[in-house]
Amino acid sequence: MTERSQARAGDLLELVRSGRATTRGALQQATGLSRATVGQRLDRLFRAGWLREGAGGPVDSPLGGRPSITLEFDDEHAVVLAGDLDTRHARAAVLSLTGEIVAEHTGPLAVEDGPEAVLGELGGWFAQLLEKAGRPAEAVCGIGLAVPGPVDSESGRVVQPPIMPGWDGYDIRARLAGAFGDRTGAGPVPVLVDNDANLMAYGEQRAGYPDSSAFVLVKVSTGIGAGVVVDGSIYRGIDGGAGDIGHIRVGSDALCRCGSHGCLAAVASGGAVARRLREAGLPAASGADVRDLLAAGHPEALGLAREAGRQVGDVLATVVTLLNPGVLMIAGDLAGTAFLTGVRELLYQRALPRSTAHLEVVTSRLGERAGLVGAGALVVEYLYAPQRVEERLRAMGV
Repeated sequence: MTERSQARAGDLLELVRSGRATTRGALQQATGLSRATVGQRLDRLFRAGWLREGAGGPVDSPLGGRPSITLEFDDEHAVVLAGDLDTRHARAAVLSLTGEIVAEHTGPLAVEDGPEAVLGELGGWFAQLLEKAGRPAEAVCGIGLAVPGPVDSESGRVVQPPIMPGWDGYDIRARLAGAFGDRTGAGPVPVLVDNDANLMAYGEQRAGYPDSSAFVLVKVSTGIGAGVVVDGSIYRGIDGGAGDIGHIRVGSDALCRCGSHGCLAAVASGGAVARRLREAGLPAASGADVRDLLAAGHPEALGLAREAGRQVGDVLATVVTLLNPGVLMIAGDLAGTAFLTGVRELLYQRALPRSTAHLEVVTSRLGERAGLVGAGALVVEYLYAPQRVEERLRAMGV
């Protein structure tokens, strides 16, 4: 807030949600508003059901006088639906407004079957999960969806995805919002769509590395993509294409699914390793099969994973030099010891010591739930941003 005296109800809610001010007196002190004005704006938030009195009892007021009742964000007044699509399977969940997974489902779902079939099935999963969680459709305040392709964040549409046939330009928002129309009178349920690596990075950064001002996650599964979080926000580029490192050319003749030759994904992704394992006579149709072979300690899979890690590490040396992140996280089907060893070998060999002096190279903490957590967090931060809070309160007549 640049002008303390102009703090809105949404600004007060943000202070309470972040824990920076959790009493009326603390809100007065943080905003410069009078006691009466703070009371009026808090009353709107109470009537909307977004604030409640804390269970901890009164605490000393920073302004002196009688102890103050603590305030807290009411995370039970709504839920978020989140979906995470991969090439051959998907995950769906109901999440609380603080990011806890209330109900979850994982199942086979081929993205190549197209948006109508995939989103129809996903909608069915959402309905079952709401029933399992004991929450009505009216409790859904937003939907977040992670997809394995580039997304224009303004429109929510996938843009020329290499591994999502039939999805280019499809109106995902309208399809999902239509299945979960808002019954509160505050307008249609918002649907936020983003690239899976972006949302994985967002979820992991917020959950495990909130103080990292430059965070990079690389997902190596059927394809390869990266998510970048700078100063707490996803960096997408001008049209959602940032982080698409799987299509950097690495001097190979291998044909990529995008139609070009020599892409990193064509030689070092889970799909590429699976292809080489099949050529060696082993059953591996996808990155998930490679993951299973790695978990079983299969020597051929371990050797190919380490080689793939070295190829990715060579490219990441440039990424690290350009972005100078504090954390580089490896996630996805290949994110095990063999692959990580290969990454480190080439990364530290090729990057300048200055670029890696304060770099942590780690693997995923949230695992397969990272995309769901990131999708849920994106929806919550969108809905409860100060300006959006004002718009929603007006639409609700509060």
